[in-house]
Amino acid sequence: MTVDGMTITDEDCLAETLAFNAQFEATAARRPARDGKPDAATLATLRRHRLGGDTPPVTLPQGQDRVIAGGVKVRAFVPDRVDGVYLHLHGGGWAFGSAGGQDERLWRLAEHTRLAVLSVEYRLAPEHPFPAGPDDCEAAARWLVDHATAEFGTERLLIGGESAGAHLSVVTLLRLRDRHGITGAFGAAHLLYGPYDLSMTPSQRSFGSKRLLSNTDSLRGTYELFTPGMGAERRRDPEVSPLFADLVGLPPARIVVGTEDPLLDDSLFLAARWQAAGAPVQLGVVAGAMHGFTLFPLTITERELRREREFLSAA
Repeated sequence: MTVDGMTITDEDCLAETLAFNAQFEATAARRPARDGKPDAATLATLRRHRLGGDTPPVTLPQGQDRVIAGGVKVRAFVPDRVDGVYLHLHGGGWAFGSAGGQDERLWRLAEHTRLAVLSVEYRLAPEHPFPAGPDDCEAAARWLVDHATAEFGTERLLIGGESAGAHLSVVTLLRLRDRHGITGAFGAAHLLYGPYDLSMTPSQRSFGSKRLLSNTDSLRGTYELFTPGMGAERRRDPEVSPLFADLVGLPPARIVVGTEDPLLDDSLFLAARWQAAGAPVQLGVVAGAMHGFTLFPLTITERELRREREFLSAA
C-alpha cells in the first residue's frame, strides 16, 4: 500500500492499529466503566457527538434533509452525476448515531462512486425499540424501489451500513423479500462489522470487558435497549437476528470485520451462510482492528473505505 508516496506494509498497518487500540484502552480506563445499557445522560452525550468520538459531527452544505415514505427522515448527498443510489443505514447500537453524523464520509463516497447517498434517520431505542427502526428502514427501501427512477434517474440500488446499520441492512433485504416479494432490486450490500446474532455468538460472549469501542457488556446493554425484555430464544428469531434467516435471494455482499471485534464470529458466520445460500461474498478480516475502526484516522481505515468505494462502484 502506498500513502503519500510512502510504502506501508501490512506489518506497519498492524503495528499502527495495535498501538491505537492500546491508546484507546488507556484513555477509556481513565473514565468510569459503563456496565450494561447506558443511562439517559450517557445516551444524550453519545447522541450529541460523532460516532466513536467526543466532538459534534461536521455538517456539510452538500447534505439535504428530506422526508420520504410518509414520514421517514433521510439525509441525501447527490453528486452532479448519478449512476446509482446507495441506501445508508448508520450505526450506533440502534440507540444513537444519526443520518447527519457522517457528512464528510458520505459526501466523499457520493463523489467518488457517483452514487446518490440516502442516509436514514430511523427511530432510536429506547424511546422506539424493535421493530420501529427496522420499520423505518423498510419504508425507506420500499420508497426507493418505487421512486428511484423518477427522483434520481436510475434503477441501480445498493444498501449498506456499519454496526447496527449493517444489521438493519440485512433485515431490510429480508423484509423486502418476505413481506413484499421484492428480490433483486438492490444489487449489492456493504456490511461493516455488524451484529447478526443478538442472542450472542461465541466471540461476543468470550470477548469480555476489554475497554475497546465495544465489548461483551456493552453489547448486552444495547441489545436490552433495542429488544427490551427479550430472552435469548426470542432474539434468535430471524426477524431479530438475521444470521438465523434463510438468506436465499439476497444480493452479492462485502462483509468486513476486525479481529479485535467482539462481533468477529457474526461476520464469519454470516459470510459462510450468505455464500451457501448462493450469492457471492467478499469477506474482509482486518488484522488487529477493533469494532468501529473505520471511524478513526488509521491507515486501515483509508484502505477499507477505498475498498468500499471500489466495491460499490463496480456493483
